[in-house]
Amino acid sequence: MTTDDSGADDAGGSADGAATDGTAPAENASADPDDTIAIRLEALILGADRRYTPFQAARSAGVSMDLAARFWRAMGFADIGQVKALTEADVLALRRLAGLVEAGLLSEAMAVQVARSTGQTTARLADWQIDSFLEGLTEPQDSGMTRTEITYPLVELLLPELEEFLVYVWRRQLAAATGRVVRAQDDDEMVDRRLAVGFADLVGFTRLTRRLEEEELGELVEAFETTCSDLVVAHGGRLIKTLGDEVLFAADDAGTAAEIGLRLIETMTNDETMPELRVGIAFGTVTTRMGDVFGTTVNLASRLTSIAPKDTVLVDEAFAKELGRTGDAPVSEAAAAAAEKAAAQAEADGMVPALPTYRFALQPMWQRPVRGLGVVEPWLLSRRD
Repeated sequence: MTTDDSGADDAGGSADGAATDGTAPAENASADPDDTIAIRLEALILGADRRYTPFQAARSAGVSMDLAARFWRAMGFADIGQVKALTEADVLALRRLAGLVEAGLLSEAMAVQVARSTGQTTARLADWQIDSFLEGLTEPQDSGMTRTEITYPLVELLLPELEEFLVYVWRRQLAAATGRVVRAQDDDEMVDRRLAVGFADLVGFTRLTRRLEEEELGELVEAFETTCSDLVVAHGGRLIKTLGDEVLFAADDAGTAAEIGLRLIETMTNDETMPELRVGIAFGTVTTRMGDVFGTTVNLASRLTSIAPKDTVLVDEAFAKELGRTGDAPVSEAAAAAAEKAAAQAEADGMVPALPTYRFALQPMWQRPVRGLGVVEPWLLSRRD
């Protein structure tokens, strides 16, 4: 066991007075019992006791203290000075990240990005599980046990199941993401890709926050996010993120995004508990980073959403052209009318008409200046009768 400059060389001790078996030290009999249970829960979840200071952990992992601090901060953990709060798992994680850099598989900057993206995603997941899941299951029971007393055995039962499920979902998502990369046309498409990007935004949400109770508002937001998530993935899109009263989604092709946008409007319109919705979608080159999307196409989709009338879908000119190119919508109503006339004439001549099977209709709107993007021509998207 290594030691730091303070001379704390007892692997079973703790700089903050907490014993490594998860119990409060004997000399601290007046300690808050909740703190004792918190330490026991930490040991249960981490599978190890507190053993190292950050300096000792970095030295044991064979990395500099500076790099170790960058990794920990990227994962979302606060600086803790030189308190003995780290475990063998922390040392192993440092060794793995540093090993990927040493082997040339990741640059140091990329390793920090891996730590940051993983930390941000799992932090939100952990918060949700505690706030929405465990809290509901740890209501005081008829047995007279307090929530604190119930939490430990409940976590003990749930932990292995939740861990297995997390790994399963992650592997499934990794397989899907890898498949999208493999199907890319070239290396540039792996980062800068042509996608359809859409925003769906609840109308009048600010007014709702003043009128509804906090619990009612939370239920509304949860119902909105759940509905949007289910519809987006069910029809072949990807939910990028949720922002309370707004969701951001993406799809590989315009036809899929158009179906998602219209389904969102139709579903919300038929739900009396939901406010009106507006959707904006744009098509073009998008930069992807850490599961998020950036670029002019994303900004345009956001602007289209802000100017869309209630319960409508607005798309940009590039999106309209893409629907025309793929045959999901007519290039123009004149072209559609000509195709229908030709089909009618073929039928009159005793031939089998080949009517185009357009799914969507597009109506050009007035051109208008959009802040930061110049003049744009939005199109109103609807289903074709």
